[in-house]
Amino acid sequence: MEREPGFVLAVTGLRAEARIAERTEGVEAVSGGGDVARLEDLITEAINGGAEALISFGIAAGLVWNMAAGTCAVGRNVVHDGTSYAADPVWSGHIKSVIGVSDLVTIAGVDQPLRSQAEKKALHDETGAAAGDMESHVVARLAAKHELPFAVLRAIADPVTREIPQAALDGMGADGRINIGGVLVSLAKDPTVLRSLVRLAADTRLAMGTLFRCHDLLGPRLGFGDIG
Repeated sequence: MEREPGFVLAVTGLRAEARIAERTEGVEAVSGGGDVARLEDLITEAINGGAEALISFGIAAGLVWNMAAGTCAVGRNVVHDGTSYAADPVWSGHIKSVIGVSDLVTIAGVDQPLRSQAEKKALHDETGAAAGDMESHVVARLAAKHELPFAVLRAIADPVTREIPQAALDGMGADGRINIGGVLVSLAKDPTVLRSLVRLAADTRLAMGTLFRCHDLLGPRLGFGDIG
């Protein structure tokens, strides 16, 4: 894909998140679909194609009680596997100010979905993070490698008390698109999770609404400064 140099790359897990980010001028997006190796290749290709800043953009799991569904989390730093990566302070501070969140927070990168309250609480106890997702640590690591600024803007889709049913995981395609067939097959095997799936869907709608609002407030390049 031919790209204009000097764009901000939004890195997401789902194509739905990427479509929100791409609505603004100066932003292109890639979605990993939970495949870290694939996501690394997509980000590296975009950097080689002229990306000058990276932003981890999308939904996340809440790890603390005050991170309700739809809450916006702006990262101060990203922690993963014992390493902490500092987000760009100017860009992150600008996002915080424009969106109106009270504090920057620590974001934990995870390699597998956080399915239970116990897993979320354990990760918070270990890292002090307020939210966790599967893309931010990849963004942070590659930004550090290529000496590029990065930021994290996430909306909580599953609070700390929300359990993630297997049907939700079965519905995530490798390219970040929703696999409805996978959800239906999983529900046929265990219909008892339907109520949990409906609740998670409602929380996710709140989170996606937050992403739209943040996107509209930040404008071109998702709040990044003039990069040419």
